[in-house]
Amino acid sequence: MDGCMTERTVMCSKLKRELPGLDKAPFKGELGQKIFDHVSKQAWDMWSKDMQIKVLNEYRLNMGDKKDYEVLVDQMLSFLNLKEGDVAEVENAERGRQG
Repeated sequence: MDGCMTERTVMCSKLKRELPGLDKAPFKGELGQKIFDHVSKQAWDMWSKDMQIKVLNEYRLNMGDKKDYEVLVDQMLSFLNLKEGDVAEVENAERGRQG
């Protein structure tokens, strides 16, 4: 034993291949565990460092509003292929300007 741990891998729900997994669940509870078990570091970075920001900005979500938070979680699950559903279209100049 040389003390090196082998990197944990997961069959990534987003990228559809075996990839290094997250070091820990991104948050507590069942949802965090589901992400930990099925989402690679690469896919999580795609969400957390890019797509999440686009969704927040495009839809002007307020994380203090429970409904807006639920929209974000729903989009995250769709983006990561952890549930069926359409992923937000985040680069549409026409959306968000009505009413």
